Amino acid sequence: MAIAVSAFNPRRAQVRRRSAAARERWARIRVGTVWALLVLNVLTFYGVTWDNQKLLLPIPSALGKLVAQGALPLALLMAMTVNRRLVIRPNVFLGLILLLVVEAALTMLRHEYVAETLFGTIFRTSRLAGFAATLWLLTPWWGRRDLLLVRCHLTALGVILGSVVLGLLVAPSHALEGGRLAGALWPIPPTQVAHYDAVTLGLVALLWLSGRLSGKIALAVVVPAVAMLFMTHTRTALFAMVLGLVVGGLSLFAARSRVRKAFLTVGLVVVVGGLTLAGVVTHWLVRGQDAQQLSALTGRTTVWSLVLNYPRTWFETAFGFGLSNNSFNGLPIDSNWLATYHDQGLAGIVLCAAMVLFLLITAYFQPRGAPRALALFLVVYCLVASFTETGLSQPSDYLLEMALAASLLVTPLAGRRPAVQRPWRDQPVTLRPMLTDTRPPLAERHSG
Repeated sequence: MAIAVSAFNPRRAQVRRRSAAARERWARIRVGTVWALLVLNVLTFYGVTWDNQKLLLPIPSALGKLVAQGALPLALLMAMTVNRRLVIRPNVFLGLILLLVVEAALTMLRHEYVAETLFGTIFRTSRLAGFAATLWLLTPWWGRRDLLLVRCHLTALGVILGSVVLGLLVAPSHALEGGRLAGALWPIPPTQVAHYDAVTLGLVALLWLSGRLSGKIALAVVVPAVAMLFMTHTRTALFAMVLGLVVGGLSLFAARSRVRKAFLTVGLVVVVGGLTLAGVVTHWLVRGQDAQQLSALTGRTTVWSLVLNYPRTWFETAFGFGLSNNSFNGLPIDSNWLATYHDQGLAGIVLCAAMVLFLLITAYFQPRGAPRALALFLVVYCLVASFTETGLSQPSDYLLEMALAASLLVTPLAGRRPAVQRPWRDQPVTLRPMLTDTRPPLAERHSG
């Protein structure tokens, strides 16, 4: 027989439950703040707009970069306050990121740099280490059934997209300069706006398909998100989102009739729209480019050839030149795999491929449901976008979303809430040890 001491004092037990709920709520707020700071850290800042125009708000370049880069130390400190015991859960994905940090540090020590390049490499390597450490400290909140980190990510993306919409309303000519939607209040290029918009649209659609979100809320998000995505004129985000939704939706196809009906409806719309609006769709996809520009992927293949043909030693081929700003001779590389090859060599490519394969294989063995569908969407989206975008080997929105996918594939803690862990003196005290002796008999304890 076990009798809890709190049963003799119902009022005290009620106070303890309220205190535990308050601690849980406060911990959720701090976890959300940490995630928002990570999103702010990967939100790049430019001193001019994407087409080299002046900013609508005269934010000094140093101040903007300080806000973005200073968010990571704050996120690490906040994560340490919410996880004061520094408890971490073993995770293969974060272990692969740790190997990226080690490989970048070894390359930095082995290679010879000029002063300016050395400072940048040290900063980027330290940033990757701090980024990984912050994610490690958040692992006790991975795998939660309430999808806490997904809600935090959607909230952060909603704030960013809200600033884009506000800039469009305040200064439409500035936001649509060059014919593509960009951030007018904070300098967000069209490709990044499209990325945040496509991820938000895909996550919300899958939450509705899995029954985790009401139709009214999903419709209120999807309709403006689709309009914003087309206004950015970004093909990579559109293709990656469509493929991610197909894979994520197929994982729910056999379990939910809503998914089957949605696939049938979308299929009919695509067939009818393809027959009637083929010219409009082709014009949007071409984006005013000729055949040569399309075949060269808007000049990307030229830089790719320079990266591949650059002379290297055996060490540089295996481990790269150290973390850079994902550019070559001042030109953006615009390919995660080639940028990783340039910075971290073949070893970095193997580690990035291992991260993607690990998440896909882990998702295959997960039960059907919203976490699996959301994780598949994020992994497929990042994989498709990685061919013309960078970010899987350095702190970026892509690496953060891969970590979000990894958090969805973690087994939930059975009946535990790490946010309300407290010392033994705060736990409910029972009389079981005093009323029942569970030790072995005395003869067995002293035998041998």
